[in-house]
Amino acid sequence: MKLALISLSAAGARIAVRVAKGWGLAAPWAGDAPCEIFLHADATGLPEATRFQSVVELTREVFPRFDGLVYVAPVGLVVRAVAPCLRHKTTDPGVVVVDIGARWAVSLVGGHEGGANALAFAVANILGAEPVVTTSTEAAKDLIVGVGCRRGAEADAIVAAVEEALAAVGCKLEQVRMLASADLKAEEAGLLAAAQRLGVPLRLVASEELRNTTREFQRSPRVQEKVNLPAVAEPAALLAGRRTQLLLPKTTLHGVTVAIARENSMPSA
Repeated sequence: MKLALISLSAAGARIAVRVAKGWGLAAPWAGDAPCEIFLHADATGLPEATRFQSVVELTREVFPRFDGLVYVAPVGLVVRAVAPCLRHKTTDPGVVVVDIGARWAVSLVGGHEGGANALAFAVANILGAEPVVTTSTEAAKDLIVGVGCRRGAEADAIVAAVEEALAAVGCKLEQVRMLASADLKAEEAGLLAAAQRLGVPLRLVASEELRNTTREFQRSPRVQEKVNLPAVAEPAALLAGRRTQLLLPKTTLHGVTVAIARENSMPSA
């Protein structure tokens, strides 16, 4: 996936640089394609960036040349910039928008076919942001599988553990919206490969969130001693979604700790 990172300000450029530096690890499925950073001509810093005057004109130029576009900009501005370029969901690149506070990574256009959903998760994992995916088929999924594993855990073991955990509660892989783990697992090749094989995005929860949450879960003295976290699988599953409840407490299978949480729909008014 050849990626264009587009920002309007120096603050946005710093976010773009973080994404570019973390891209290879966060998105191994993207291959070795490079990232290119584009920065508005009036912004300071980042001399190596390609400069542009008009985001609308830049979008017209880069839209057919890149597989994914990540804007650090207001959503409304991006909508106006990409709208004239849209042709078909099977050929348009995936478009993700990040706010200037790096709080949200929004899958805007090309969720499935353009890869924007996967791109939003990858960018969110790099920045410690929240991935926002509104694709109907994804929103209907309500399970989050938390995964805790030792360093060097094999993808085969993780896949088997996830599948057996789902079977234990009478659920199917098609119901899983994401896997979740701690951000310190960002470079865990087996976990990244397992998510890819399962066809499920991986959400990495910030260690500080795991330490500071008031949600109730089983704490692990061993995990606390080894990685300074109270636990991984249960709190990651609970914190990666909204209105979550634990469906399967942490369970160890094939040397991998898994827990399953279910997201509840918004209650009726």
